[in-house]
Amino acid sequence: MSTEFTPLEQDTIEALRATVTGSREQILGELCELVAIPGVAWESFDPQELERSAEAVKNLLAELPFDSVDILRVEQDDQPGHPAVVARKAAAEGFPTILLYAHHDVQPPGKRELWNTEPFEAVEKDGRLWGRGAADDKAGVMAHIGALRAFFERWGAEPSLGVTVFIEGEEEAGSPGFEAFLAQYRKQLAADVIVIADSANWEVGVPALTTSLRGVVGGIVELSVLDHSVHSGMYGGPVLDAPTLLSRLIATFHDDRGEVAVAGLLSEDDVDVDYQEDRFRADAGVLDGVQLAGTGSIASRLWTKPALSVTGIDVTDVDTASNTIASTVRAKLSLRIAPGQNPKDAGEALRKHIEENAPFGAHVEFSIEEAGPAFRADTQALSSQIALWAFEQAWGRPAVKSGMGGSIPFTATLTEAYPDAQILITGIEDPDTRAHSANESLHIGDFLHAVTAEALVLAALAEQGRRNEE
Repeated sequence: MSTEFTPLEQDTIEALRATVTGSREQILGELCELVAIPGVAWESFDPQELERSAEAVKNLLAELPFDSVDILRVEQDDQPGHPAVVARKAAAEGFPTILLYAHHDVQPPGKRELWNTEPFEAVEKDGRLWGRGAADDKAGVMAHIGALRAFFERWGAEPSLGVTVFIEGEEEAGSPGFEAFLAQYRKQLAADVIVIADSANWEVGVPALTTSLRGVVGGIVELSVLDHSVHSGMYGGPVLDAPTLLSRLIATFHDDRGEVAVAGLLSEDDVDVDYQEDRFRADAGVLDGVQLAGTGSIASRLWTKPALSVTGIDVTDVDTASNTIASTVRAKLSLRIAPGQNPKDAGEALRKHIEENAPFGAHVEFSIEEAGPAFRADTQALSSQIALWAFEQAWGRPAVKSGMGGSIPFTATLTEAYPDAQILITGIEDPDTRAHSANESLHIGDFLHAVTAEALVLAALAEQGRRNEE
């Protein structure tokens, strides 16, 4: 593929934009239908809903001129894996192949009383679409489908750009079968450019190309002080309960400034983007008077420094508690690591810290459940230059090259499997999206811009292939 990028003709840009604009109601209607399917890839949820979600995506892709559209899976622990949808159209000689990734599974809805609408009934209000998965990541699925419709309408179905669509069905469960899936279907998923539509834009009206991701190490710490729970009146005093000792352990995770105090973790403060504190407070919903943790720029604290959070604790419920000293307590930890940090080394550093800081000789065990590497993009690559151009055309303003505090662990897996592929991480979310939380929503205007931008990327890559033929 040529390394020189020449922008598309203006009539092509306008034709693609008009097609996307004209398909607004269809795209949003289909997105609403996907939102209505509660496809959660967790064992405690009905697996048939996930199958129904995969079938719905397959049917949408089957309307496009692909050579094949299949629901694929890999066996896990002697059980069928979660359903992924893969559509393929072979590239003509000299044309590149692009892989479009998204996922059709969603997070559980959580407590109904926290939602202002029914989680699985999409509602359009105030320029946004509300519902679980409306943004993360069924909007990513529909961004691909909407962009492909516009592209095929302009270019037709004749052989040219190769297109593979990979819609995963277990991303929100940590993609446990991703490596096995990639190993089994490596040839079918091979591509020159990989677009991952599962990130966020800078703000409403301002696009962003995600240039870095933090890695993640997740695990469970279990702390024990007794071989069984005992009466708090008869034995309280000489023995501290497990939740109290866990609290003391957790307090060692950060220093007085709020910096992560685990030795051996990489930390950088070299970020070009200026993320103002007042904007961060508004985006995150920080309460008045709450001090921000850490040092250095806000952007570096989010993108290039580690972060350690307690995301869950198993302990006796207040409503059912008796006068008993709890013998054991568990907590779930999420450690975000800076680009360049080896996740295995980070996990061992956290384990060492936990073991060395166990209070009052409490017994502690730390088991790692997930470990995903960080990611850095090559912003000088041809695909990055095309994407930045396409964003500016779609939004009418330059894109921000920003990091992301979250993690997409399989990005590193894709990089390892296809070292010559150029990876683009694009966004359909914004700071108000509240992905994973109650009242998740999608900004409709930015979503349509994202569809237009991706259609422009597809057309620009096809044009690169045509010029390679000349």
